[in-house]
Amino acid sequence: MGEFVYLKDAVEALGLKCFTPEIDISRKKIRQPEVNRPALQLTGYFENFECERLQCIGNVEESYMNHMSDEEKEERYNALLSHPIPALIFCQGLEPGPILRRRAVEHDVPLFGTTKTTSNFIAESIRWLNVELAPYISIHGVLVDVYGEGVLITGESGIGKSETALELVKRGHRLVSDDVVVIRKVSENTLVGSAPDITKHFIELRGIGIVDIKTMFGVSSVKDTQSIDLVIRLEEWDRDKEYDRFGLEDQYTEYLGKKVVCHNLPVRPGRNLAIVVESAAVNFRQKKMGYNAAQELSNRIQSKIARRREGEEE
Repeated sequence: MGEFVYLKDAVEALGLKCFTPEIDISRKKIRQPEVNRPALQLTGYFENFECERLQCIGNVEESYMNHMSDEEKEERYNALLSHPIPALIFCQGLEPGPILRRRAVEHDVPLFGTTKTTSNFIAESIRWLNVELAPYISIHGVLVDVYGEGVLITGESGIGKSETALELVKRGHRLVSDDVVVIRKVSENTLVGSAPDITKHFIELRGIGIVDIKTMFGVSSVKDTQSIDLVIRLEEWDRDKEYDRFGLEDQYTEYLGKKVVCHNLPVRPGRNLAIVVESAAVNFRQKKMGYNAAQELSNRIQSKIARRREGEEE
């Protein structure tokens, strides 16, 4: 799991305006993906206060603070800011008053602002923090967006993963990551893959070297993140192994406790893997929409057998 994100990264990602430039935020960290509204804390109640969360000020908190005397503000702000708060954020274009700014600098708690509504900002920040602080692993593989489905291609080194990804890009699909895929579990039902910053948009082709996909094929050929919907595991063809030829029952693999549909694809000379991967993605999409080709074939066979038996009985 990501233990923390730097506050400066959150400020940049969420487009926040700084009200306390005197405070150095370069090393400040956020460790919790939730956001808190400190309405009760402004009244002096601090039991069960989630002080490690971002603190968000909306119209309700602002209205309450405006009804306090300067002496009450000094007392309440000191009590609030004495806790290890990552930052205090004013929404809807609101701005902190001079007393709060002074006390915030004294306690080394940065203040920020946004023009977004309180509910929209909280939803956006929680979504961003959940992704950044999600549990993650790095695996060896290639991730491609094929017809909107995130296809993770795995297999031994040199089996043809990168070449398959390149062919898919040439056919109009989008590369997310080659060689190393960072997988984050952003919710109980969603895995999201991305590339490490250092290898983003690059593909390694044995015998040629590093290829910059974004430069060669344009920005429409790459994507920064993609949900992982389907896994294609490439393996050397084994004539003694029995491969699934109907696909009536889905096989699964597991990442971070989440099961993902997985197909074992045998590799042999002359087989166009890109077209097979495309077909697997389309077939997976059809199943999600309620149509299962294997089941349809099975139904036809069963129907034909039933009709033949009826004819024999007559």
